[in-house]
Amino acid sequence: MTKSNFTRRGVMKSTAFTAGGLALPTIFTGSSAAAFTNEPTGDSVVFGFNVPQTGPYAEEGLDELRAQQLAVEHLNGEGDGGMLNTFSSKALDGTGILGKRVEFVTGDTQTKSDVARATAQSMIQKDGAIMINGGSSSGVAIAVQGLCQEAGVIFMAGLTHSNDTTGKDKKRNGFRHFFNGYMSGAALGPVLEQAYGGERRAYHLTADYTWGWTQEESMIAATEALGWETVETVLTPVGAGDFSSYIAPVINSGADVLILNHYGGDMVNSLTQAVQFGLRDRQVNGNNFEIIVPLYSELMAAGAGDAIKGVYGSMNWNWQLGDEGTAAFTRSFGEKYGFPPSGSAHTCYVQTLLYADAVTRAGSFNPCAVVEALEGFEFDGMGNGPTLYRAEDHQCFKDVLVMKGAENPTTPFDNLEIVEVTPVEQVTYEPDHPMFAGGDLGECNPGA
Repeated sequence: MTKSNFTRRGVMKSTAFTAGGLALPTIFTGSSAAAFTNEPTGDSVVFGFNVPQTGPYAEEGLDELRAQQLAVEHLNGEGDGGMLNTFSSKALDGTGILGKRVEFVTGDTQTKSDVARATAQSMIQKDGAIMINGGSSSGVAIAVQGLCQEAGVIFMAGLTHSNDTTGKDKKRNGFRHFFNGYMSGAALGPVLEQAYGGERRAYHLTADYTWGWTQEESMIAATEALGWETVETVLTPVGAGDFSSYIAPVINSGADVLILNHYGGDMVNSLTQAVQFGLRDRQVNGNNFEIIVPLYSELMAAGAGDAIKGVYGSMNWNWQLGDEGTAAFTRSFGEKYGFPPSGSAHTCYVQTLLYADAVTRAGSFNPCAVVEALEGFEFDGMGNGPTLYRAEDHQCFKDVLVMKGAENPTTPFDNLEIVEVTPVEQVTYEPDHPMFAGGDLGECNPGA
């Protein structure tokens, strides 16, 4: 494996990794008597920020990286403090974590699971990272979460929406703040019924990996419960670019709704091409043809331009919310970068602070102490209202947003409007729900 060069408090210089299958050795940073993996011994502690800086999800990844850097500044007492000022827990005070300054290294996942695992392994093994945060793909998140479990470090997932992340692939050392496919379906269902009625015929184009599969399953369950018929489901490769060959068959399928289970650049391309094919100008079965994008982001909406107008989807968070936590983060991010943060930025920022807070409350960087501090943790002031990190599966439960493409945006940043804030009770499910069954958190692994 060719190794990349990493710099602390900077970006990765090179991304020349090859696919591994490489077994992770036991990791020690000091003597063999280390109590846990990468136990900090000096005056600083290292975080690993693992995001897509190239590839189809790169825009999301680069915004995650901006937010991660901002979180480190706030933890170290730089800037205005952001959500440290609104977070219901008051353990963090801007003096680092347990007297140690926070530093970081970064990696480019390229939205490839094997590359992401290799970059995370290098950050843990070579750079002494004690926590990994990031990712804009559930395939990446599941791969890195598994690695962190093996290595004995905490994984604070970034943008991962597959049910499997906190379902069959959940791990004791992994935590997810972002919502999931089931929650999107549960939030969207009633809104879609009110907007489009109960007799529709849906055609799905679906990204061919764990997120797409579980998002499709969740949307089919939600829409068929309304009385909709599923006409066809078609898998598409990540990074396909040209989706015309997948969209053309929709025209003669008898469907009057196209559900695009796509994300990032793929969603921008498939939605734009579907509109160019004239789908939204058609009438089928006596209905206006509609398109739905179950998982939205501001960056995707901006990329799709006018094609996004009137299209429904869901989000974990949006900068237009009116709470004080959202206002604090949006102001801080905007002053630093010149534009509002995306939902992916918000998730990585919050996850970084939640990890630091758990360490501080536990009084230890030991991953098992962090796990204990996060399991069942209830908090507020981070932009989503009252939130629970459920102990049984390490999934956060909070309100979910239903969004729609704005008809008349006034800036490049308000092209989505909030249609409904779906209460957490509507998107909550039992830990043994069939869509999440089969997994086992296992035991916490402190590694060394």
